[in-house]
Amino acid sequence: MYFLIQANVYLDPDHYRIFDALEELNIEYDVINITPTAKKIDFDTERKDVFVYGSVTIARLAKQNTDWFPGSFYGGNHLYEVYSKYYGENLLNYNVTVHKIYEQLNWKKNEMKFIKPYNEAKIFTGKVFSETEWKDFVFEALESQTNRITADSLIQVSEAKRTIKEARLWIVGGQIIDGGYYKFNDNAPFEEKVSEDGLTFADDMIGLFNLEEAFVMDICLTDEGWKIVEINCINSSGFYPNTNVKSVIKALNIYFSN
Repeated sequence: MYFLIQANVYLDPDHYRIFDALEELNIEYDVINITPTAKKIDFDTERKDVFVYGSVTIARLAKQNTDWFPGSFYGGNHLYEVYSKYYGENLLNYNVTVHKIYEQLNWKKNEMKFIKPYNEAKIFTGKVFSETEWKDFVFEALESQTNRITADSLIQVSEAKRTIKEARLWIVGGQIIDGGYYKFNDNAPFEEKVSEDGLTFADDMIGLFNLEEAFVMDICLTDEGWKIVEINCINSSGFYPNTNVKSVIKALNIYFSN
């Protein structure tokens, strides 16, 4: 398989590790810069067995190249409105409302809300906001001339919930290829590897709905057991320091080459 990698990915400090993995595995690849305002991928190749990796922009634009396989998995089943029908209350934020970012939200006294982008995952980082924090963020985002947030950008709003630890899992062909924690809360003891009960939960979720041939699932442990934090497109999901990038790239290459 042939990898087309976006070079100018600034927010992921571990992005460079994909090049080391590709070199070690002797996999052919090319590098391209993509601007946030690009309308298409300005790259010519006779190869059809292309997999793209980088920002949401390259993942979205690659869908135009319908002759590339696997190309990009952007959109489709990654939308909350699709996968929530299958995962239901196994989602950390199951009961959500969708709004345009400029709309006024209803806040209770001292309430905290979890707010994230609805269909453009990387226009800002989803997190817990207070009313003041959210209003300040919206004002600054809409005033800024340097981001992709507009008044019509959609957001997903839900009740803020406590998590104990959170992990990212890389899934190819229905199998968990790699996983690692990226967050521990409330003095949770450090674990080097994702616990077996977390992996079992994820396997059960894949059994309920194997969302794509390759995707990323973030899971968390809560007071009510394991939950899915969110589903991410594998073409634009960032690596964490504990990600075994070589294993992920090897699995993608073997699976889609066959």
